[in-house]
Amino acid sequence: MKLHLAAEDGKNRFTGHGEGYVAVNGQRYEQSLAITANAVYDTWRVNGFAELGEAHLAYLLELKPEIVILGTGASQRFPPPLLLRDFAAAQIGIEVMATPAACRTYNILLAEGRAVLAAVLIV
Repeated sequence: MKLHLAAEDGKNRFTGHGEGYVAVNGQRYEQSLAITANAVYDTWRVNGFAELGEAHLAYLLELKPEIVILGTGASQRFPPPLLLRDFAAAQIGIEVMATPAACRTYNILLAEGRAVLAAVLIV
């Protein structure tokens, strides 16, 4: 699916997604990644939901967003609550959803001026 840009302000937005990829500002990525308004973190290497662990989520916490949108692939899958405890302690919200919904939600929150980070799992 293609998404359309609402503004040309230099911020990172999802511009497409499909089976096995997401596109950020027109650039296709076929591996898991995290993005903020100003950076693409393609070094966030997670090879699917089953591999998602504490170190992967700690990486996201270090970026100090206001809220994290975690896209878990084609379907919504929740990590064990124990893995999410550090988000509550840091007062950082985390929402878990399927990757297509995560892409749309990230773009909306970004347009609202929120300090949002999206982390999407690509298998």
